[in-house]
Amino acid sequence: MFDTVLVANRGEIAVRVIRTLRAMGVRSVAVFSDADADARHVREADTAVRLGPAPASESYLSVERLLEAAARTGAQAVHPGYGFLAENAAFARACADAGLVFIGPTADSIALMGDKIRAKETVEAAGVPVVPGGRDPDLAEAARALGAPVLLKPSAGGGGKGMRLVRDLTVLEEEIAAARREARASFGDDTLLVERWVDRPRHIEIQVLADGHGNVIHLGERECSLQRRHQKIIEEAPSVLLDEGTRASMGKAAVEAARSCGYRGAGTVEFIVPGDDPSSYYFMEMNTRLQVEHPVTELITGLDLVEWQLRVAAGERLPCGQEDITLTGHAIEARICAEVPSKGFLPSGGTILRLHEPQGDGVRTDSGLSEGTEVGSLYDPMLSKVIAYGPDRATALRKLRAALAQTVTLGVQTNAGFLRRLLAHPAVVAGELDTGLVERVVDDLVSTDVPEEVYEAAAAVRLEALRPRGDGWTDPFSVPSGWRMGGLGKTVGFPLRVTGLEPVTHHSRGTHTVTDDQVTVTLDGVRHTFHRGGEWVGRDGDAWQVRDHDPVAASLTRSGHAGADSLTAPMPGTVTVVKVAVGDEVAAGQSLLVVEAMKMEHVISAPHAGTVAELDVTAGTTVAMDQVLAVIAPHEEVAQ
Repeated sequence: MFDTVLVANRGEIAVRVIRTLRAMGVRSVAVFSDADADARHVREADTAVRLGPAPASESYLSVERLLEAAARTGAQAVHPGYGFLAENAAFARACADAGLVFIGPTADSIALMGDKIRAKETVEAAGVPVVPGGRDPDLAEAARALGAPVLLKPSAGGGGKGMRLVRDLTVLEEEIAAARREARASFGDDTLLVERWVDRPRHIEIQVLADGHGNVIHLGERECSLQRRHQKIIEEAPSVLLDEGTRASMGKAAVEAARSCGYRGAGTVEFIVPGDDPSSYYFMEMNTRLQVEHPVTELITGLDLVEWQLRVAAGERLPCGQEDITLTGHAIEARICAEVPSKGFLPSGGTILRLHEPQGDGVRTDSGLSEGTEVGSLYDPMLSKVIAYGPDRATALRKLRAALAQTVTLGVQTNAGFLRRLLAHPAVVAGELDTGLVERVVDDLVSTDVPEEVYEAAAAVRLEALRPRGDGWTDPFSVPSGWRMGGLGKTVGFPLRVTGLEPVTHHSRGTHTVTDDQVTVTLDGVRHTFHRGGEWVGRDGDAWQVRDHDPVAASLTRSGHAGADSLTAPMPGTVTVVKVAVGDEVAAGQSLLVVEAMKMEHVISAPHAGTVAELDVTAGTTVAMDQVLAVIAPHEEVAQ
């Protein structure tokens, strides 16, 4: 076994790998960018090495700096986690050339399975069923032969990026051109393949484990059909769709797929499965790394997959055969991401002011967070994963919903409340899943309405801050009691604004108790308890940032133009494009700036015709959510 392992990643997966290294008595080396200097994975490792500036290209993606960090700390092996360089064949080769063990498959296996076209041809030759389709250069011809609908996919990448569903073949050429642009931008390779689209499919994957001695086994399946924009958000094991015969057949196919590329280590073979005919499954792709959702497999098998990645990489044989693998109980995982469901799931960010992550009694949270963590826009928005285990699916669902209600990440908006509601949806409870379900029901699970008790909690915090301290005389006009010249008023009014919504004046009428970390309010005989962190209040996985609102200050912009519109950042990120300057005339709807965060671009447009009265950013400026970017004064105001 290795003495020292460098973890070439960050966040929750780095913390997860370090946990197993510690349990095995192996020294861990973390790496970090300047943005992560005080991150949890840095603090929990035995030692840590600075890579460089915050951009991933100068830190986590720098092969040279990672290999130098390994050499400086005496690491014998590198664990890549997932994302970044985990499926980069050149990195695996560079590790081998430097005398380091890459904890994963060989570079040749990564390269083969990373090319979707070659992967499909290889597993098909091994007898694994594949989705009917075609490839460049006969892409359009193959698509027309298949008939609509078809799915265009980049050959060189995954994660849903660049995929386009074409239901109308009259626009096929335009869709192919758009898919090529996206593939080139995301992966540097615009090669495409086309596949028959399976309506309302299920996404089911098989976990495989292979050693360097020719032994390959599978650890059952995971159901990953709950997705949004081709990104998994809920995963579970096992799937309610499969019977024992289909499970065994898919498992055998996954093992053959792994054998076909000489696989070693932990990997996942993904299948697309028609919901009305599970026996007609098709190979989709192979992920040559540990998956985000690996904990659900760990919970139903009792195996530590990171431990067995290490043991296999160190040359050990698998400890058991296929006949020794049993699946017990049910596990479900929810991915907690920094995003704002009520604003179209735009990325969010900020400082974690209050944190509670449930653990124990069948609940596990894998996380890279701690109070004080700065969640920025440079890296992936996934913050943590909450996983629940029970003897059956219904129990696991109940435990996960309860755990999400207990999850607190005040200071950063997350999708925890949305996921809790999704898990209570009748179709999810019944196990009637498909990859399009979330998009069909999302509007029913997201609301911009703010309950009155949220404003009451915010007013309670404001009241507490205004209460007089000490025994001296107090000006009655400064006390939030509702006092007037003619006597006491019935309520106290507070102008408040929930981030992203229009301001309101809330008249406090309940009773309340405020502490540093909790607010309790009673309205109409009903008691409501919230977690508190600064201006933030939260409950049941949902959170609101409620600020004081100054209507007088808001009526004028800093440029002094009454009626002018301040354009604000819809998400924390970086301004990548500025198309105007102060004094420019703009038309209504004209594109002015572009803000990018977590690989998502958002165009800022003019709300009306007018003049750029103020411009506070340049290309490269880092901005916070709701930060003023520019001010557009209406033409009639400028003319005055």
